[in-house]
Amino acid sequence: MESLLQQSRAMCPFLKRTSPASLRTLATATRPSTNYGGGTMSNLQVIARRCPVMSKALAVQSARMVGTKRFTSCAAGVTGLGSKHCRSSPGKRTLHSTSGNGATVSAEIYKNTQRDPPDFSKINTPSSATAAATSGPRPDAPAAKPFNYNAFYNAELEKKHKDKSYRYFNNINRLAQEFPQAHTASAEERVTVWCSNDYLGMGRNSEVLATMHKTLDTYGAGAGGTRNISGHNQHAVALENTLAKLHGKEGALVFSSCFVANDATLATLGSKMPDCVILSDSLNHASMIQGIRHSSAKKMVFKHNDLVDLETKLASLPLDVPKIIAFESVYSMCGSIAPIEKICDLADKYGAITFLDEVHAVGMYGPHGAGVAEHLDYDVYASQDTPTPRSTKGTVMDRIDIITGTLGKAYGCVGGYIAGSAAMVDTIRSLAPGFIFTTSLPPATMAGADTAIQYQARHQGDRVLQQLHTRAVKAAFKELDIPVIPNPSHIVPLLVGDAEVAKKASDKLLEEHGIYVQAINYPTVPRGEERLRITPTPGHIKQHRDHLVQAVQTVWEELGIKRTSDWEAQGGFVGVGVEGAEAENQPIWNDAQLGLKENEAVEAAVEREFAEAAMTAARMQTATPIRPAAVATSSIPVGVAA
Repeated sequence: MESLLQQSRAMCPFLKRTSPASLRTLATATRPSTNYGGGTMSNLQVIARRCPVMSKALAVQSARMVGTKRFTSCAAGVTGLGSKHCRSSPGKRTLHSTSGNGATVSAEIYKNTQRDPPDFSKINTPSSATAAATSGPRPDAPAAKPFNYNAFYNAELEKKHKDKSYRYFNNINRLAQEFPQAHTASAEERVTVWCSNDYLGMGRNSEVLATMHKTLDTYGAGAGGTRNISGHNQHAVALENTLAKLHGKEGALVFSSCFVANDATLATLGSKMPDCVILSDSLNHASMIQGIRHSSAKKMVFKHNDLVDLETKLASLPLDVPKIIAFESVYSMCGSIAPIEKICDLADKYGAITFLDEVHAVGMYGPHGAGVAEHLDYDVYASQDTPTPRSTKGTVMDRIDIITGTLGKAYGCVGGYIAGSAAMVDTIRSLAPGFIFTTSLPPATMAGADTAIQYQARHQGDRVLQQLHTRAVKAAFKELDIPVIPNPSHIVPLLVGDAEVAKKASDKLLEEHGIYVQAINYPTVPRGEERLRITPTPGHIKQHRDHLVQAVQTVWEELGIKRTSDWEAQGGFVGVGVEGAEAENQPIWNDAQLGLKENEAVEAAVEREFAEAAMTAARMQTATPIRPAAVATSSIPVGVAA
């Protein structure tokens, strides 16, 4: 090796002035190759490519290797200096250089290798390397065929059909003036909707509709661009201020949906915070799971609502490592509610921040509809018409760092948002692609959502009536031994336990009874936990409820679906047939908060609340729609409350 190096130095100025130690380092340090086929190349190879002599020799060698499916060219093999990426160990080599040929490598170099000497007569042909690299396959190689895209699509769909998780869309057209009625593909065919996420019927609220009509007539259909380019307007500013005040936070930011809000926020924070770890509840929504995945941050999944498991994982992390605990307040498919206050305690203890998804809770809980976090300090917030951060300091909602919510469920519109500190909101506004590159919501949508939030902050009647309806529906199913997964929320999940049967039950209810209840199958819920998900609303009267209960009873009998007692005989499953499960899942709305008088039956309370709601609706027909508060846009940063 030393004698070869001496010979090489006599001919090469670079080798002459470079120490052996430096050459050894260059030969072993690697970087990604720019050649077709990928792989790596040594730094010495990179330098050799710049040499007028060696570059041409390397080009020919690379072309020959591509032809034989060996993509890693080895300059060290030519220079005799070695590389960990060179598979051959040639003996002494003699280099010759002439001005005429540019570079000639003696066949002597290759006598100890398994390769034939290259034909350097082609070295001055500029297209020789390209021609070799793009030459056709060897005669014995099988002919390549184009990828069969349709076969791929069909194979993926076949998997969904086989496991009975393929989804069909039902053509359901909700009627604003006949809520909760809808028509199917035929305008004459009416059905009652029992699975809408428009939990309070705000999608047809007269104040909301009047505001949207007026805004649409004045400002047109679309926003005209992203928030950065012509899509920022007074409607966005007003809505974000309303949301920030609702949650008692410094700022808020509106997105096209809460799926995007969750994804963009977690992805941005997780990727920007150094060595961030995100601790995620095992039942978190797909939007949060995707955001965590997009962040590339370390993920630790803790068992659903399991504080012991969460603390064990938190305790395993250094205090100075940034940590985000991501969880939901109401888990939409099972109706469970997170132990929010205790999670805040753990976050404080281990230096984490909290990320709370209130999508299925905003509008539904709390004196002003701010969600479960507000509801946990019900009396504090109920005593104030307009709570302020100072007056609510130390409450559960105040302790949450980041709250996300939707405008498309209890508020009856569309869109999502985050709320939190001004610095956090501005960070997401400035860095999150899911916000930056998305067209702003239409002005009418934002104005309608703002009106819906303000309306629900002033009126509790809708959510009280909804909770009373939920109690009545759950009680009726319990009496018939129909398995309701126990939970303290407004969700009524009926356990079926089989994807195919769940779809059959849903189809029967729709086709034979005029009731629309969607089957919930994998991947929304785990296999074996398939269910029907029912969501009562303030618009469902007793006749609707009686019809639903009787229809479900009939379908359960016809399909032989397991009853609560059947699950109990098998030891119970997901809370159904489990002793003590109902006692542990008392409604989060207590009797006093619902205004239930002592010993008053739920049915009587429903009728009373329904009558009051009807009178409120009648007054609304003659009232002047509220206007969003005027906000000076010049002095308020985007997404930060005044």
